Amino acid sequence: MGIIFVYSFLIAFVLPGPSEIVLVAPLDLGLPTWAHLGSIMIVSAVGKAAGSVFAFHIGQEVKESGPVTRWLRRSRWDVLEWSEARSVQLAQRYGYGGLAIALSVPFFPDTISIYAFAVLEKDYVRFAIATFLGSLGRLLVTIGLLGGVVTVF
Repeated sequence: MGIIFVYSFLIAFVLPGPSEIVLVAPLDLGLPTWAHLGSIMIVSAVGKAAGSVFAFHIGQEVKESGPVTRWLRRSRWDVLEWSEARSVQLAQRYGYGGLAIALSVPFFPDTISIYAFAVLEKDYVRFAIATFLGSLGRLLVTIGLLGGVVTVF
């Protein structure tokens, strides 16, 4: 379970790849399937929320760093402009609930969304709650889509 927590923590701000992979972790917890998956999902969501808060803190620091922001804006693919535009739309329309909904989309990389939202917002607690709910939602949607496949492992 520690590896799931660490992987989920790192996936929030540095690792590329799907966070849903934790659902097929080869663990033998000796629990019924629903409790087994539920335990993995809670640990993963807590890890991802913690990693997101760490990314949020980095985003707050970057927001204050003129040279980093200028470098990102001048880069070949203006990542900041694109992600800010999407995140501003999301934040203006749905607030933190929009972030949770966006993070609930399975197999969609969410690190940029996390950083972009971090640059725009300031409330650590709401951000942590939104990323926890979004991460948990993503795993629930994944199980809903791939339910039979996930329970086989």
